[in-house]
Amino acid sequence: MIYAKQSYRWVVLTLLWLLYLSFGLVVGSMAPLVTPIVEDLNISYSQIGLILGSWQLVYILASIWAGNIIDRWGEHKSLLLGALIIGLSASLRYFAQGFGTLLPMVALLGIGGPMMSVGGPKTISLWFDSKRRGIALGIFMTGTSIGILLGFSLTNSVVMPITDSSWRVTFLSYGILAFIVGLLWLFLYRDIKSAEISVRPGVVTVLKQIVKIRNVQFVLLMGLFSFATIHGLMNWLPKILETSGMSPVLAGFAASANILAGIPAVIVLPHVVPSRLRGRLLAIAAFIVALGLGGLIGLSGIYQFLCLIILGIAGSSILPVLLLILMDNSGIPVEYVGSAGGVFYCVAEIGGFLAPLLVGALFDISGSFLAGILLLVALNIVIIPFTFRLKFM
Repeated sequence: MIYAKQSYRWVVLTLLWLLYLSFGLVVGSMAPLVTPIVEDLNISYSQIGLILGSWQLVYILASIWAGNIIDRWGEHKSLLLGALIIGLSASLRYFAQGFGTLLPMVALLGIGGPMMSVGGPKTISLWFDSKRRGIALGIFMTGTSIGILLGFSLTNSVVMPITDSSWRVTFLSYGILAFIVGLLWLFLYRDIKSAEISVRPGVVTVLKQIVKIRNVQFVLLMGLFSFATIHGLMNWLPKILETSGMSPVLAGFAASANILAGIPAVIVLPHVVPSRLRGRLLAIAAFIVALGLGGLIGLSGIYQFLCLIILGIAGSSILPVLLLILMDNSGIPVEYVGSAGGVFYCVAEIGGFLAPLLVGALFDISGSFLAGILLLVALNIVIIPFTFRLKFM
């Protein structure tokens, strides 16, 4: 593998971070605008619910093909395409006339998103050696979290007043921002050569080769369970906190604190833990997440808030460590890292899509979140034995 000029890789990382930030910003801007969208387009809350989840469904299907496209086209063209699709998804919403037009516009985000989620780690694997790959990946992954937080916090407080309370112009503004970041990537990124492969097998052949690897199988299962925990908790967290006695305002603040607590952890922990101890870190993190989830429904007041902080720290470290294992400890050739990342996000996002539905269904059946939280606890307990089956060279 050929590594480019040492200093320029941090420019590349900054560009990657901005790309992921733009994706998170578009994702996080939808929920704050639900009320004006429903009123303006005269659509039901069940229809807006389907719209909100549509991009995740597309994301599941698009992830595998995104990984293969990145391996074939290279990271420069692929991530540019992702940025353009994200910008297009946001900008087209300006022209929405109802449910039938807004649905495909939001769903389009599920095609651009995997280009970022898969292409970012693939690019990092090319530009950073194993010693710095952990911190680079951690920094990259804060982009989407900060983007979502900015979408939540700035959309109604800053952007809507500037755009004369027009949700259409707000989306258009975010779309233009994504286009600008895409142009920065186009003109500032430098291609880096990796090992060339004379024969490029089809996507099915590559997938068969990847999923045969034992470490990959364990990583996929743990990714499924960890995404189920993340999405199952975060989609319902404000409501869970409200049912425990918090006001809506305090619940929103506490939910944001959970995300903020995870940002330093996602940067530091994957970097400082040696490769051979990554499995142990996963086991400890999954155990702490299980305890934190139990405390979330069994405690109140300051103790419940501390559980949220602990959940943010432990839970946020699992995903980057799984990706590092996929890149460094699975035996996958670097030219297939994109495809491997696509498989990972495809499988993991299935858990991310199903878990919120299961938690909601269990609430409807039981009248509380206890059963849903216990399900998430069980998933994290299941992760622990898998970590001891991982092989580290």
